[in-house]
Amino acid sequence: MDSDASFENPLYIELKYFCKRVKEAYMDLKDDLIPYKDNQYYRIAPMRLYALSKRHFVLVFFVFFICFGLIVFIGIAGPEIITSRTLPPISTKSKGHLQSRPFKLQTPGLSTYNQELWLMCRFEPNKSTGEEFRKNIPLTVAVSGVMQDTSVPNIRVDAHNHTRSLHCTNGLCDEIIVLHLGYLNYTEYMITITFYDLEDPLFSIKNVNFTLKMYNALFSQVEIWFRFIFVVFTFMVTCLFAHSLRKFSMKDWSIEQKWMSILLPLLLLYNDPFFPLSFLVNSWFPGMLDDLFQAIFLCALLLFWLCVYHGFRVQGERKFMTFYLPKLFIVGLLWLAAVTLGIWQTVNELHDPSYQYRVDTSNFQGMKVFFLIVGSVYILYLVFLIVRACSELKNMPYFDLRLKFLTGLTFIVLVISIIILYLRFGAKVLQDNFVAELSTHYQNSAEFLSFYGLLNYYLYTLAYVYSPSKTAVYESQLKDNPAFSMLNDSDDDVIYGSDYEEMPLQNGRVSKSKYKDESDSD
Repeated sequence: MDSDASFENPLYIELKYFCKRVKEAYMDLKDDLIPYKDNQYYRIAPMRLYALSKRHFVLVFFVFFICFGLIVFIGIAGPEIITSRTLPPISTKSKGHLQSRPFKLQTPGLSTYNQELWLMCRFEPNKSTGEEFRKNIPLTVAVSGVMQDTSVPNIRVDAHNHTRSLHCTNGLCDEIIVLHLGYLNYTEYMITITFYDLEDPLFSIKNVNFTLKMYNALFSQVEIWFRFIFVVFTFMVTCLFAHSLRKFSMKDWSIEQKWMSILLPLLLLYNDPFFPLSFLVNSWFPGMLDDLFQAIFLCALLLFWLCVYHGFRVQGERKFMTFYLPKLFIVGLLWLAAVTLGIWQTVNELHDPSYQYRVDTSNFQGMKVFFLIVGSVYILYLVFLIVRACSELKNMPYFDLRLKFLTGLTFIVLVISIIILYLRFGAKVLQDNFVAELSTHYQNSAEFLSFYGLLNYYLYTLAYVYSPSKTAVYESQLKDNPAFSMLNDSDDDVIYGSDYEEMPLQNGRVSKSKYKDESDSD
């Protein structure tokens, strides 16, 4: 009797009902996030990729190249990125020994549009012996900032001792980076440099030439405008892509559509809507934020390629431990190495503008080897996934189309990126001129705009092709399962103007009995 009364307790009934609702909500959420099987068919939201004809594919690639070519021509007509100012040469003959006298230099007026400052030094030998000369040179560098309204230094950075490598051959010496300021707090700087142990019986110095390098103020304005334009366009593309998928449940999205919903917001951060803060705030934080956003987006793009090429072959539930974790581990190591190197360089330069990790820290070689090993593992793994996907899915019409399009467009983007890097850095791209020296190799705005435009147009093209068309049927049942590829239809018949478009619909879905009848007749 008491037991029956307990079951009739309103509080117990409410609690039981609440637990039931929580369980139902959990199951609905799980169904939304995890693809599921429905009579052995995988439902995905339709992609514009399936409806494009061969002429449309040609038009898509043509528009991609037109947009990229336009941004390159705009960059060629734009200003140079780095501007240089050579200071008068300083003779070492009239003022005694070189190592006993400090060099005092004052920079011209600077603005925040100059962004960064490099001081380069080149020694001019007294005579050419035709022999190669190498020597490590100790030096001391002190920097003082000067405000615009006073000639008195407002801040003084203590002198720092470092060593630079001097290399001369055939009467010409390589340029040495004396210091690098990552952001400019003051309109002028007083720099004091003292060299030691330069006297050598086999090598004598005639003059010392100093050169100041900084960002061109005109290029900074171009960079602000084009970053703003890319931010606006990316925001529009992201909203349009999300709007096109609004009527489809997340469980019906293809793996490409799910990844595009992640990459497009990250592309927005890659274009950095906070970039103008670099010219309004005298701080290292905006620059560090920009580097962090770029590292996150590029690593997410690397992870996207791994997941998609593997996901083509693995349908249904993709478990985190077996599917995502190995890929996250490899790409995470690349991201960690890139971010650690950037933070390491920035933090040390804040305390010491003359700091150079490649010269002053032996750990850089270990970081470089680590980065190359992990990068090689990633490339081998990606090639393995591409080869497996091409060998297993080459005769499956819908998978074959998705695979060919992504591989073709990605290959074009990678080839263009390699060409840009080679033209920008030459054959020394993997040598030790890797962080602070990178910006000194810019020649014109084309090298900046081409790389930024390439990645933006790549994502825009993918978003257009992977988004559903306006006439897409709600919860369309597409042949996205390998079982459908057993049909004897040719690729052209299936993809371009196939019977699929003319199949009768039942309650907004393609009739499964139609598929069955056709397969039986075949």
